[in-house]
Amino acid sequence: MTVRIKVVNPNTSAAMTRNIHGAARAVAAPGTTIEATSPAMGPASIESHYDEALSVPGVLTEIAAGERSGVDGYVLACFGDPGLDAARELATGPVVGIAEAAMRTATYLGRTFTVVTTLARTRGRAWDLAERYGVTKFCAGVHDVDIPVLELDQDPDTLRKLTEACASAIAADDADAVVLGCAGMADLCADLTKALGVPVIDGVRAATLQVQSLITMALATDKRGEYAKPPAKAYSGLLSTFTSPL
Repeated sequence: MTVRIKVVNPNTSAAMTRNIHGAARAVAAPGTTIEATSPAMGPASIESHYDEALSVPGVLTEIAAGERSGVDGYVLACFGDPGLDAARELATGPVVGIAEAAMRTATYLGRTFTVVTTLARTRGRAWDLAERYGVTKFCAGVHDVDIPVLELDQDPDTLRKLTEACASAIAADDADAVVLGCAGMADLCADLTKALGVPVIDGVRAATLQVQSLITMALATDKRGEYAKPPAKAYSGLLSTFTSPL
């Protein structure tokens, strides 16, 4: 079975997209093609509600392009899961965000998990998503490492700082697993698991495998109600290219 999965990095960082691509390919099954991309428009990184909102048009452009080229399913590779509902409206196949995938995966591996994200200001968003996905009873805490997204692969001490932050979070929350709260941490997952001695979940890998599994089971998002294709209408100004949905 040949499967095409498109992994969309909602920010415009080419370096992060390459990192995400490698993480997704590492778990892809034989016959699964992974395409990783980032939008031509949008924020360089997503570290605020403002950034997240402005990333969504670029995400939807990539989803629409994937639909035209026959992509089977999609991963949204940002821990805020920006534009997830809208992407599910556009896509024929399944769309999975990395926050939902990582949190749900963590519930299979222990009674509780803790989230370690980038900046303190993003902790509230993680809690919002835990509530949305129905896993607040499993989420024991949300912590940050205080490293901006674009510095994760620039700071030579990132692994040490993240290891210490995760260890502190595990101790504070008595957690059984760690969820990494940024796609830019994907390449550190194996080192962290080894150093910490508990399961450390990278949402890019988790979401890729979940999309792959849904496609294998011939399952896709229901199109009868809320996730039906959006009605065609005119959009103005900078959004004029969105006039006609698929």
